[in-house]
Amino acid sequence: MLIAARNEEANIGRTLSDILAQDFPAELREIIVVDDHSTDNTSAIVRSFADQGVKLLKLNESEPVNSYKKKAISTAIAVASGELIVTTDADCRMGKSWLSTVVNYAAQNSSFLVSAPVVYSEQRNFFEELQTLEFLYLIGLGAAGIGHRRPSTCNGANLAYRRDVFHEMGGFNGIDHLASGDDELFLHKVAAKYPDKIGFCKSRDAIVYTDAKKTLRGFIHQRRRWASKSTHYKNKGLVVLGVAIWLFNSLLLSTGIFALFFNAALWPAFTVAISLKLLVEFFFLYPLGKFAKRTDLLIYLPLLTFLHIVYMTYIGIAGNIGKYQWKGRRVN
Repeated sequence: MLIAARNEEANIGRTLSDILAQDFPAELREIIVVDDHSTDNTSAIVRSFADQGVKLLKLNESEPVNSYKKKAISTAIAVASGELIVTTDADCRMGKSWLSTVVNYAAQNSSFLVSAPVVYSEQRNFFEELQTLEFLYLIGLGAAGIGHRRPSTCNGANLAYRRDVFHEMGGFNGIDHLASGDDELFLHKVAAKYPDKIGFCKSRDAIVYTDAKKTLRGFIHQRRRWASKSTHYKNKGLVVLGVAIWLFNSLLLSTGIFALFFNAALWPAFTVAISLKLLVEFFFLYPLGKFAKRTDLLIYLPLLTFLHIVYMTYIGIAGNIGKYQWKGRRVN
């Protein structure tokens, strides 16, 4: 069990408590937390769990890198003794059967890499509810890609892979110059050789819960970070698909603007296109909403469909230019 943590004093305690409460045999479980240069009490809180078997590692201050999270994970794997590496984030919650469900799935399916669901929880306002609905879309795309043997995306908050496969792939070599991508880009490395050995654990017991971003600024930085990986995909088919999705949304946005301000004759075409988009998204998101018990949020889908056009057009550009903020750092 690996966790890379930076300035997570408000969250790491509850995450470790959830992990220690798992119904998985304690003698088969190893918990390693890597403190990524925290300036708060993260390390002290982790040390308070030492008598329960939680190990603390700290990144070397004298080794500046661009990808601190990949460095943290690699550091932990170097000392880990388990055959299966399971990663989550320091601000996550999980039920007591989470670890056993993921590990059993990997064993029963002889999987080299297992992606499992991540769901936003405890929405405090309308903005966070919109994020929850949008995030279900991303998780669904990842599951669908894996199910069709065309893996595209996953989330490091709920990911497992065999340690020997990690070493066989050369770890994060070749992608370690990028700040992000410890999950998605590594998935692509495994998929290039073992596409049929990747699975998605579709079980409610396997869900990891995390929180939506509290501010629009935080949301934008997160999505820019995620989008920044897209141009570095080795699978050019995924790059082409991403560009096609961006072009579709950009064309929709342009058509809507021209219909509103310059040529009302474009309204019928825009209306048909946006209606089809809404219909497809509803049928895609409904089963995901049922799985996550969030069908009530589908009432916001018409609004999200419009906002998604603007968001996708902007993020597609902003995510691939300049730098962004992540954990208090300015990174590429």
